[in-house]
Amino acid sequence: MDSRTSSSVSMVIFIAAILLAHLHSSEAAVSKGSFEDNFSIMWSEDHFTTSKDGQIWYLSLDKDTGCGFQTKQRYRFGWFSMKLKLVAGDSAGVVTAYYMCSENGAGPERDELDFEFLGNRTGEPYLIQTNVYKNGTGGREMRHMLWFDPTEDYHTYSILWNNHQIVFFVDRVPVRVFKNNGEANNFFPNEKPMYLFSSIWNADDWATRGGLEKTNWKLSPFVSSYKDFSVDGCQWEDPYPACVSTTTKNWWDQYDAWHLSGDQKMDYAWVQRNLVIYDYCKDSERFPTTPEECSLNPWD
Repeated sequence: MDSRTSSSVSMVIFIAAILLAHLHSSEAAVSKGSFEDNFSIMWSEDHFTTSKDGQIWYLSLDKDTGCGFQTKQRYRFGWFSMKLKLVAGDSAGVVTAYYMCSENGAGPERDELDFEFLGNRTGEPYLIQTNVYKNGTGGREMRHMLWFDPTEDYHTYSILWNNHQIVFFVDRVPVRVFKNNGEANNFFPNEKPMYLFSSIWNADDWATRGGLEKTNWKLSPFVSSYKDFSVDGCQWEDPYPACVSTTTKNWWDQYDAWHLSGDQKMDYAWVQRNLVIYDYCKDSERFPTTPEECSLNPWD
């Protein structure tokens, strides 16, 4: 490691310590419903367990299968949050996903908002990948480093979704801002209600170093854990719930939630400088013509 890299890493650790001290003091209240209150198991029930009090949920992956769960309700707009602790040690090839999707399966017309945590060899950092789909079209990936080890403790991963912006948060730090342009478009998902999902699965064909690092099944089962699911959003009711309209009655649909605050802009700027590994908007090989949404200003 050269001196410039060492200095950069030291600065990231220093700023992270300041951020965490501030963020832990301002953590929002979290709902405490049991797993059964909020979720249904999607597949492999025998790979799912809970703590005795039902507040911590464990998903495991072995060579046969992974596991996943989803909310019983759909939502359109709001604040969605969960605490996760990821697979420790050698997790190459393992993907832990926490996401929102308008369909139970990967349908061709789905809308989707993704957090994906890409495992790695022991000693190498996890990467976090986010993506946005509208009407089945994704390809809007960003990848970030994290400023902590996500396997040592629980950390909070949240999505703010309204008609003006989608913001991905890690411990209340905005790591990605995806803006709407206020017009009919093909990039901003704002019409379909979504379930929330989480799953653990094998993706060693692409997840770690582009598929070069394969899952070491001798170390299985791989276990990720979850707790403190929290939602403050518009629960969908057919044919059309009143809360889905832009009424500004809810904090997540008021002016302050349409833009980053001053403190959030400072945190977001730090993330952009230090933690971004990949941004599809800057990938001219994949996109010779810059996607329309990339011209929108996340600072507005």
